[in-house]
Amino acid sequence: MSEQKYTKLEQNRLEKIARLREMGIEPYPHRVERTHTSQEAIAALEGWERQEEATPVAATLVGRIRSMRPMGKLVFAHIEDGEGRIQLFIRMNEVGEEALGLLKENFDLGDFIQASGELIRTRAGEPSLKVTEFRMIAKAVTPLPAAKDEEVEGEIIRHAALTDPETRYRQRYADLAVNPHVRQIFEARAATNKALRQFFDDRGFIEVETPILQPIYGGAAARPFVTHHNQLKQDLYLRISFELYLKRLLVGGFEGVYEIGRDFRNEGVDRTHNPEFTQLEFYWAYADYQKVMDLTEEMVRYVAQEVTGGTTITYQGMNVDLAKPWRRMELSDGVAELAGIDLEDFPDAGSLAAVMKEKGIESAPGTPRGKLIDTLVGEFLEPTFVQPTFLYNYPRDISPLAKNVAGNPEIVERFEGFMAGMELCNAFTELNDPLEQEKRFIEMGRAYDSDADDDYHPMDEDYLRAMRYGMPPNGGFGIGVDRLVMLLTDQPNIREVILFPHLRSRDEEKDVE
Repeated sequence: MSEQKYTKLEQNRLEKIARLREMGIEPYPHRVERTHTSQEAIAALEGWERQEEATPVAATLVGRIRSMRPMGKLVFAHIEDGEGRIQLFIRMNEVGEEALGLLKENFDLGDFIQASGELIRTRAGEPSLKVTEFRMIAKAVTPLPAAKDEEVEGEIIRHAALTDPETRYRQRYADLAVNPHVRQIFEARAATNKALRQFFDDRGFIEVETPILQPIYGGAAARPFVTHHNQLKQDLYLRISFELYLKRLLVGGFEGVYEIGRDFRNEGVDRTHNPEFTQLEFYWAYADYQKVMDLTEEMVRYVAQEVTGGTTITYQGMNVDLAKPWRRMELSDGVAELAGIDLEDFPDAGSLAAVMKEKGIESAPGTPRGKLIDTLVGEFLEPTFVQPTFLYNYPRDISPLAKNVAGNPEIVERFEGFMAGMELCNAFTELNDPLEQEKRFIEMGRAYDSDADDDYHPMDEDYLRAMRYGMPPNGGFGIGVDRLVMLLTDQPNIREVILFPHLRSRDEEKDVE
């Protein structure tokens, strides 16, 4: 702290801290008292007004000072707590001349205050606390950014301090403090998680926790983060999916399990991807992907109703109706209709890559056919799916954990769900044949280079051992909770719904510049 460079405003506030301590006043006391939140106080005042009782309501409130208007022997101030704002009515007649002077000279915007008194309604009709005593409970050294370009304590605070995304993400604490709508986003996120849990709990699913550090990563197509355990002398991976551990639990006798937690993927960052993200996965014994589709519709509709109060949402100007049955489209039909390519006419990767090149889509030499098809989905299909849509029956070579479509060894029972031009979820009828699963792992090892391709699936011998004990038929599902929150709160970037998103370091930014 000795090398910390303080602004003039900060130096002024540090002097106030020293001055308060010289007066025997601790600006960061150990204990705080509170009888009401701001909203409880307003409700109590309204109740007293209705009952017309003789004795006013006494209250002790706490909060951050958001405005102060000294008016001679009177100060009006607004404080804010986690529920809202309320006005403080501080008059010299009630607190005394010395205390009022202390307030004016040493309290600033952003400070936290504890105030006691009677709840009243001012002549202007505003619910207020007529203060009889107060004290500092936390002094803010750094002023919060202003809501717009304005002068604060003699210094101009620029508008960009609040609106620049990089500043907001790096200083989320300040963003939350000055932007109520940002707090509302994360309240909606909490409500989303609560609704998801309630949905599955009500249907008999059991919430579980699986390892974040895994000796073998799997369950998805992604590059992992690698770490090392010193005592065990073993490399470990931050999980990219819960899938293989959750399906082990079905072997153990659970019929429905789910987990909401963090996954980590060492891949690109864009408006819908963050290297650390939240996912919900569930696995449901004796279900197939058709039943999972039905449950997915029900789940998303339920969560939207709980979080937004309705089943119609607006996302970036697009109206999305969740009340209607989701459209269901076979992948090959979608590619034919929207990309103009009949996949049956291009049965191998070379011929498909050639026709894609004619349409302006380049691919690396040796790209497997399944990955080429997935590229077509991203280029031509996904952006057009505004209303909720299930795209189903995917290539086997990019879905090694899914069961084949009966009679077609090249296609598996897999679907992805889309809405508002965004992929939202992914699900399979899960492969439960241990011999076929081992064969798939071996094939993937030959087809993909683990050092160069994110779709590589390493052999997991323990998972195969679990399957050999007998795994019931089941359907599995994964949904990006961050993306679901984006949709429910109409946010264009995943960083808006993650409290502390990953950002390039300042030093790296300078190097790039």
